[in-house]
Amino acid sequence: MLNTRIYLAALLLLLVTAASGQTPVLPLDTVLNRISRNNPMLQEFELRAQAQNAMAKGARSQMAPMVGAGVFMYPYPGQMPMEGEEMGGKNNAMYMTAVEQDIMNPAKLKAREKYQFSKAAIEEAGRDYTFNQLRAQAKTAYYQWVVLEKKRSVLLESQRIMQFMLKLGKVRYPYNQSSLGSIYKAEGRLGEVENMLVMNESEITMRNIQLNMLMNLPPENRFRIDSTAQAPEPAALPDSSSLSAARSDIRQIDRTIESMQLNLRLENLQRKPDFGIRFENMMPRDRMMPQSFTLMGMVSIPIAPWSSKMYKANSKAMSLEIQGMQKGRENLLNEARNMVASMALELQTKRTQVQNYEKKIIPALRRNYETTLLGYEQNTGQLPLVIDAWEALNMAQMEYLNNLEQLYLIGVNYEKELEK
Repeated sequence: MLNTRIYLAALLLLLVTAASGQTPVLPLDTVLNRISRNNPMLQEFELRAQAQNAMAKGARSQMAPMVGAGVFMYPYPGQMPMEGEEMGGKNNAMYMTAVEQDIMNPAKLKAREKYQFSKAAIEEAGRDYTFNQLRAQAKTAYYQWVVLEKKRSVLLESQRIMQFMLKLGKVRYPYNQSSLGSIYKAEGRLGEVENMLVMNESEITMRNIQLNMLMNLPPENRFRIDSTAQAPEPAALPDSSSLSAARSDIRQIDRTIESMQLNLRLENLQRKPDFGIRFENMMPRDRMMPQSFTLMGMVSIPIAPWSSKMYKANSKAMSLEIQGMQKGRENLLNEARNMVASMALELQTKRTQVQNYEKKIIPALRRNYETTLLGYEQNTGQLPLVIDAWEALNMAQMEYLNNLEQLYLIGVNYEKELEK
């Protein structure tokens, strides 16, 4: 019977190991690459940019030609012809065909093409901005998962310790070396730890689902993470030019301003004339009459006072909008520069707090717990003192992990501001 149990336990361990081996480990870089490649929101921006580029390819096209056919100098029914029908008679009427082509000024076509391409650049900058937001969301979920894994390790250790103390208390109770109240207290603490483990597993699953959504994967997809991920180090504060080159929102404003300037140039070109050509061919009903044609070249006069008001007003309005965008860019860059400086200080402060927990607080409380546990094992201490020492150590470890999570999240926001 014992051999059978050992065999079943070994088989179960092998199955669990095989199942865990089949679950892939996704480093943070892999997650971010999959988001960049597969996220539908980013693909939407890419398709919009492709659409604008496709439209730009036809920006230099001219208007379609106009063709027509009819009669020329054909008298109304019931009209009396003049003597001899030499003038205005039906025999003098002509059939007429016409072809007309409007020709837009080539400078306007070239400007329109550049403006259309600039709209594609705005979509590409919008894609970079959106990816920066999604990247920050993915990093947040990933680092929270890292902390949850560390919390699970602490909780499992706490569960093991409480089970040990509970077992030890039950063994000593019949010999009056442990009180019934302390045993109940240990049982209550063990139940709390088990509840926290259930909540921890639920939160890990939620982070898994969130990352699946960002990577455009089904919710039931399961993977593991690299729990050794480190929080970013504060870097040297960038100057204004470096910050503006790095941030996608600034680049998006720059692309928008460039597009508006190209549109303004296109509007200013409305003062240039457009052209047209018209050809008419007339074929008389009387074959004795010669065929004739009309060929006309036309040019618009956009500088006429009644037609120039519109593009002049539009040009002025666009110039004011560009100035407004430039002021908004200046304000956004100023806010970003101050935000980066503030977050770098906050990141350094939180890192110092985490290091204090790692090097001072937790080691001291662990030594206190080990001392009280040793005294209890040697019958020189009481179980409630051991539980209190354990609770102090456990609370410090959880507070350390909460601070570690805050350090990760501050680092995520810091990298988000720097577009890293």
